[in-house]
Amino acid sequence: MKADQIIKNAKIFTSDKDNPKATALAVKDGKFVYVGDEAGLAAYDGEVTDLGGKFIMPGIIDSHVHVTLPVGFEYADMGERIECNGKQEALDIMADYIRKHPGEKRYRFMMEKKVLNGDDIIKEDLDVICPDAELLVQEAECHSVWANSRILARHGITDDTPDPVPGLAFYVRKDGHVTGNMYEGSTEIPVILDSSMELTDEQVDAAINRWIEFSVKFGVSGVFDAGIPGDPKFHGKVYKRLCELDRAGKLPIYIDGCYVIASYREVEEGLRELKRFQREYNTEHLKVHTLKIFMDGTQKIHTAAMVTPYTDIHTLGSTALTAEEMAELLKQLNEADLDLHLHTVGERASRVALDGVELARKELGDSFHVRVTCAHLEIQDDADLDRFAKLGVFANYTPWWHADDPSISAVWLGEERARKQFRCRTVWDTGAMVAWSSDNIAFGDFTSWNPYLGMEVGMTRLRSEKTRIQEYNRTTAVFPPVDERMSIEEMLLGFTINGAKQLGIEASKGSIEAGKDADFLVFDNDLLTAEHEGFSYNLPRDVYFSGKKVN
Repeated sequence: MKADQIIKNAKIFTSDKDNPKATALAVKDGKFVYVGDEAGLAAYDGEVTDLGGKFIMPGIIDSHVHVTLPVGFEYADMGERIECNGKQEALDIMADYIRKHPGEKRYRFMMEKKVLNGDDIIKEDLDVICPDAELLVQEAECHSVWANSRILARHGITDDTPDPVPGLAFYVRKDGHVTGNMYEGSTEIPVILDSSMELTDEQVDAAINRWIEFSVKFGVSGVFDAGIPGDPKFHGKVYKRLCELDRAGKLPIYIDGCYVIASYREVEEGLRELKRFQREYNTEHLKVHTLKIFMDGTQKIHTAAMVTPYTDIHTLGSTALTAEEMAELLKQLNEADLDLHLHTVGERASRVALDGVELARKELGDSFHVRVTCAHLEIQDDADLDRFAKLGVFANYTPWWHADDPSISAVWLGEERARKQFRCRTVWDTGAMVAWSSDNIAFGDFTSWNPYLGMEVGMTRLRSEKTRIQEYNRTTAVFPPVDERMSIEEMLLGFTINGAKQLGIEASKGSIEAGKDADFLVFDNDLLTAEHEGFSYNLPRDVYFSGKKVN
């Protein structure tokens, strides 16, 4: 057989459990036609490339990123970062900046909630220092904001405005009056990205192309886009541009898209819109078949849903759906042949999701085929760790997060629970399908989007001086539990075939096998024997997508 490309003398990690390692491969018409030893190449004609022992792996599948949301953040300035000690100092810093930069339509700042030392900012505080313009302060995790009265008026947010998801996505109130503090995406994202629909196609394409350049450079050949809460119009606007780029042959990455809803009352409209997205945004490298729900929020602002109360404020947080609602939704998704992806940070968020799957499976039996993914899984109750495998639910972790100082989260979790986070090894060892991701909501310099950073921290649970990361993100000790560290083989599998299975594309991507798309990476160094600390500096020499070199 005539082949377009023949490679020999390579060290190939295939991600194929039936043929895990090979030394040779052949490609024809964008597909692998042979993977094995060099003796098998005798059946193929064409120019042969001797790689001299260089390392080959499948293209990376990053199974929880945000593609559309960062396009909006690319043009919505995140604002000046405030480092301070207390509320008054924060207000003074903002007031000083506003005085020095008069005449702006909107002033933006970013800060950690913790710098307020337990106090809070309300709209009246912001109105005093900025009465004649809009003022928006974004919490550093990007799950809450503070806004002045001008922003509330622009968006029609009043004391009578209902909370999208009480206890999870809500407008903070004091004595029945909105304070200007908003929690979680369906309240804050429409405010942050309220000018996003004004972006031109050229601006959207420029942001997308920055992400494409990064993805090609690092060898990312497929992603799950985890969507935008509260702003479906802009979400669709970006998908439309992605389709146009793909039709023009300018999208060398497979994108698995979604549609986001906030609560059970949005299910009917959400399913209708998801089906529309599936029809309208459907090209060779963009498919949409997944509903996304933020089941809870984050630990730092106490919106992650817990089984055991937070030790500092003694609340549990809330989930977007109950187990019974989850089961009903799953039955509808099953009938429509659609999938479900869930943001689940707290232990109760994943428990409710698993309970819902269990209820649906009991009713539907072997006909149940929804691919359900729980993402992030920062903290899980012991009783739920083996349920992913039993129920066939994908466990998606963001491993570059798996390094921190447990004394920080001990403030709200207590010391024992703070030292039992991100237990991915335990879940992996139960036989569950575990996939890795690099979740982020802004492109920036793409440092934390680096999949080799995720691999490094997944193996070390440390961000040392050798790690390719910002200085303020470094850590000094291994994050417990130490025995939750993964091997390089497991990190590679989670970033390739397991990610492909989560996306439902394992028949064509995720491993180097005959008949699959020829997405593969060539490295000068052997990743299987590379030092774990500093692993984040690895980069592929050659990147192939459907058999074509794209870098």
